[in-house]
Amino acid sequence: MMRWLTLIGLLLAASSVAAGDAYVAEISIEGAIGPATSAHVEKAMTQAQDSGATAIVLRIDTPGGLDSAMRDIIKRVLASPVPVIGWVGPSGARAASAGTYILYATHIAAMAPATNLGAATPIPVGGSWPLPDSATPASPRDNDPERKPDAASAADEATTSDPSTGETRAVPRDAATTKAINDAVAYIRGLAEQRGRNADWAESAVRNGASLSAQQALNEQVIDLVADDVHTLLRAVDGRTVSTATGEQTLQTADLRVETLEPDWRIKLLATLTNPTVAYMLMLIGIYGLLLEGYHPGAILPGVTGGISLLLALYAFQLLPVNYVGLALMALGVALMVTETMAPSFGVLGIGGTVAFVLGSVLLMDVDVPGYGINVGVIVGIAVSAAVVMALTLYLLWRARHARVVTGGEAMLGETVDVLEFADGEGWGEIGGERWHICAQHTLHPGQRARVTGRHGLRLDVEPIN
Repeated sequence: MMRWLTLIGLLLAASSVAAGDAYVAEISIEGAIGPATSAHVEKAMTQAQDSGATAIVLRIDTPGGLDSAMRDIIKRVLASPVPVIGWVGPSGARAASAGTYILYATHIAAMAPATNLGAATPIPVGGSWPLPDSATPASPRDNDPERKPDAASAADEATTSDPSTGETRAVPRDAATTKAINDAVAYIRGLAEQRGRNADWAESAVRNGASLSAQQALNEQVIDLVADDVHTLLRAVDGRTVSTATGEQTLQTADLRVETLEPDWRIKLLATLTNPTVAYMLMLIGIYGLLLEGYHPGAILPGVTGGISLLLALYAFQLLPVNYVGLALMALGVALMVTETMAPSFGVLGIGGTVAFVLGSVLLMDVDVPGYGINVGVIVGIAVSAAVVMALTLYLLWRARHARVVTGGEAMLGETVDVLEFADGEGWGEIGGERWHICAQHTLHPGQRARVTGRHGLRLDVEPIN
């Protein structure tokens, strides 16, 4: 009997310890979504799964971000065996653009009061091309007022309203935009259908940039509930059944402790490097460091610093939406400014280089992608600094060109001669302790001072100083 009581006691103790270890992992998605964000979410979700988390709360507050990073996060959410609860919070947060897609992918979607989501229209990085038939003239059938537009033509057009008349008119889209929007619509509709949410509004958020507040989203069945904070959220979802990658699970989250999984130093370093402004500065440090090493071989420090900075910048650029036309313009600008210092062109190369550098800096990143534009103040500061350096270089060149010669035979022109002897148009004079043969068209007297006007070998032409 005692053995059975002991066994029962051990089982009860084990179950109480297991219950005490149950927790909910909280992962934050804040700011623009990029490579560092996706790496943090994937690593944290794996950590939560391995440590036996009961559920995962994705706390979302983002203006959007890169499509590739967003899709990496969504793939991880869809494949998660642990229920993932998306929560837009705290109050004042938003899940715009890419955040809307991620919220749609979660098993349970929630928002705090005074938050919003939507504006999910994709913004392409780079240029686009016109529709194949955009340049063809309209046919009589196109001008038929009774003809109803087909689905294909409707997909190629956006709508806008005239604020003065209230009329709605169609705005044709180009081919690249149409493809990107149709792809995004299919993607978010698939997520909405899988989670049983409002797919029609999701399409409107992509095509027309529609947005909703928390209560409106709840009324439109875009989200499942509104919760003030994480603990209220966990009590509200307790007992709900969700379908995960490994089957249906019933949530038991009431009163569980919440553990926030913070990014480690590698993720923080990646987030710093992939900041467009930081990557831009690293590239400049790399370029000018290598240039200084080239001008002063053996300095070592500029070359080492420049090499490391340039490699880090290139690593960041391959993760970011870089416009290579902008990168080429920046390289051209640096080359022109360097050439100006070597082969002066009265400022033409320098000014052209500064203009190319500024234009390249502006075009380097696609500023329409939220959070991925270079700080304008940094660009202006670099441009002004480059212009000041170029102006200073040109001034020094001009001053050197007009400066008095101080070496060689030409340096003696204008010097003062003390006449020692003079007769019949020639004689001897002293300059700086040296005796020179002097000639003059005027009569000179010993002790008189004369000015050098020319030199012929070892003979100086002089004239009296009045």
